[in-house]
Amino acid sequence: MQVYKKDSPEEKTSGYDEILTAALSLTPEARAQLADQLLASLDGEDQKEIDAAWGEEAERRIQEIREGKVETIDGESVMKELRSRFK
Repeated sequence: MQVYKKDSPEEKTSGYDEILTAALSLTPEARAQLADQLLASLDGEDQKEIDAAWGEEAERRIQEIREGKVETIDGESVMKELRSRFK
């Protein structure tokens, strides 16, 4: 996990403020696309492999549910059980 330091006043230049102002003036859809691209730029070198592995795991779990190999539990029941454990 990466740890990010808070920008010092020297690092937060007028260029940053200009970029932020320009970004905030975009449509919500364009801001979402920009945010997605900025977040993707923070990914490590192996993020594509990690994403692919999680995709395969999700598909495996879906298949197990469809085949009746596992029993699903609704979220409300899970949360109720967890809350009872920590009382």
